[in-house]
Amino acid sequence: MTAFHFTANDTDVAQNALGRLMERYGQTPATRADVVVALGGDGFLLSTLRQNLGRPVYGMNRGTVGFLMNGYDEDGLPERIAHAEETVINPLSMVAGAIDGDEYRALAINEVSMLRAGPQAARIRISVDGRVRMEELVCDGLMVATPAGSTAYNYSAGGPILPMGSDVLALTAIAPFRPRRWRGAILRHDSVIRMDVLDPRKRPVMADADAKQVDRVLWVEIRTEPRIAHRLLFDPGHGMEERMLREQFT
Repeated sequence: MTAFHFTANDTDVAQNALGRLMERYGQTPATRADVVVALGGDGFLLSTLRQNLGRPVYGMNRGTVGFLMNGYDEDGLPERIAHAEETVINPLSMVAGAIDGDEYRALAINEVSMLRAGPQAARIRISVDGRVRMEELVCDGLMVATPAGSTAYNYSAGGPILPMGSDVLALTAIAPFRPRRWRGAILRHDSVIRMDVLDPRKRPVMADADAKQVDRVLWVEIRTEPRIAHRLLFDPGHGMEERMLREQFT
């Protein structure tokens, strides 16, 4: 019998579902469970993945958009889990050097962003694998997105949707001013991407890795972290590949 650990965000609808599912299927500590079931939205699912490294996570939508979630249904949960399709996601690793002299580290499943933190546009130099590729990008921001995160902020900023398993990353500008028509690049998943802030005191920039923020950064270095694998479960026929394909035709 499948051992479940149920977890939910703090909304009434998610908490009510949590109570019903625990009563019906029991509750096993996360460290001994076969599957963690997350009840909420995409943000809560990402948090659950980070807290349950290496353990399969099955999300059921009790939030709003729920792109990464399965539909909510209390019936037949063991059968749904048994037939679920698994997607393995390697996060991005961010190291950020700040104006205070410290270095900050964080992981991101969706994207790492640099965003202007003042009234003036940011000025950023872009290097890939130790080679400067753009001396100066004037913009509101810049992000590196994984395939899993390419349908989120990246897509809203005009970046491409990346198929799962494509082994590439999207480098996407946010409101670029100069070069005016530059919309970004697609890079190998094992690329090391460095972004240097050219005028950090006059034009401050912050970094964000899946909502972990670092203020007034001088530089950010980003790479895929292959040693960490997040396991995400989807109902048959509704996995990440199918969801991303549908997204491009709607």
